[in-house]
Amino acid sequence: MASDNMSDLYSSACSEQHVEMNPRVVRVLRRSTGTGNVSLKLSARNRLECVQRLEDKDVSPLLKCLRNNACVTGVDFKYNNITDKGVGDLADFLQDNSSLKSLDLTLNDVGTDGAEVLAMSLKSNSSLLSLRLSGNKIGNRGAMHLAGMLQVNDTLKELELADCDLATQSVIAFAIVMQSNKTLRSLDISRPLLFSLQEWTVHFSEMLAVNSSLVELHLGKTGMTDTGMERLTEGLRLNHGLRYLDLRCNRVTRDGVRHLAEVLKQNPTLEVIDLSANRIEDEGASYLSEAIARPGCSLRELSVVCNNIRTEGLLSLAQAMTANLTLSHVYIWGNNLEEPVCRAFRELTSSGRLPSDQTDVSAYEVDGRVFLAEVCLGLRRHYDRTNTDTSFTSNTAADLLPEHPNNPDFTLTPPIQGLYFVTLQPC
Repeated sequence: MASDNMSDLYSSACSEQHVEMNPRVVRVLRRSTGTGNVSLKLSARNRLECVQRLEDKDVSPLLKCLRNNACVTGVDFKYNNITDKGVGDLADFLQDNSSLKSLDLTLNDVGTDGAEVLAMSLKSNSSLLSLRLSGNKIGNRGAMHLAGMLQVNDTLKELELADCDLATQSVIAFAIVMQSNKTLRSLDISRPLLFSLQEWTVHFSEMLAVNSSLVELHLGKTGMTDTGMERLTEGLRLNHGLRYLDLRCNRVTRDGVRHLAEVLKQNPTLEVIDLSANRIEDEGASYLSEAIARPGCSLRELSVVCNNIRTEGLLSLAQAMTANLTLSHVYIWGNNLEEPVCRAFRELTSSGRLPSDQTDVSAYEVDGRVFLAEVCLGLRRHYDRTNTDTSFTSNTAADLLPEHPNNPDFTLTPPIQGLYFVTLQPC
């Protein structure tokens, strides 16, 4: 369908429903192409211009012009003001639509009722591959409806529910459901509201022991302690499918990391681990380094940013990289980067062992002393990402960057190279 026809249909639908046209929607529809898979970028996050956010009244006319359009396979509604009413229109649309593969409602105003109607529609929808609801306060009851949906839906591959006010009941429900769901490949339940101890980690451990289809699991900001890590690793030892494990912003110390390091010695599939903002210190880094240095370790990317690691731990990590060439991405900023560490990582980068675009530090020298500056790069946020062409591809730090200023509706900039934040004191 030509872009002119899409914008004309939207104009007609707005007139019919007595709704003022949203200029953002008009602009995106006019820029969309008439062939191939099209993802409409209607995100209101734009730092370069004042963007009129979409509201519930904007959803219905837009969906009407997309109802018979097989070219549009993705819609990005991030950072808008869509509530349960607008989600109701989306749920009705999903009942009849077989072309939409990706729906992103991150940081809108969706509540429990909106999550319920979405869950009901996805019990019969067999086309949607990716649903992102992070930052919406769907609560425990809304999450329970989505967990129940996963018992029926055998199509969805990605579900993001970070910062959605999930409680212990719904977190455990996801773990139980995922024991039998063999389709979902990526699950994000970061930052739930958990007031119990580490009971939920037992259920996730049991799930990981039997689930071989889940590739990516985000458990950031869950309050995980060393006890929880010990329980989780019991399941990880038996798991041969998980490749990306996100444990950032928890309460894991050297004792918890010791259990994870033992898993790395046995598990042949884990490739990306995010331990940012924990407190593993030197001993924890040494445990990881010992596991990495062993032949057969499959870890490719590791972030230990902000873990109070000093010279001993960081040097052991640098030495492990010389022993095992599999580890290719390392992120260490926010630790105690004293001069021996600065020299070791300068050697890694200058020798080509650690490419400059695969770490978050860059060495420079002043008055004969070596320092490290922070580079604006970080661990990729996703191992697999469902795209509108239904394929899964690896992503990089481009996920974290703003939209391209020349075409904010469609293009992401590549990772920024050579941007440094330099201090005037030794690292």
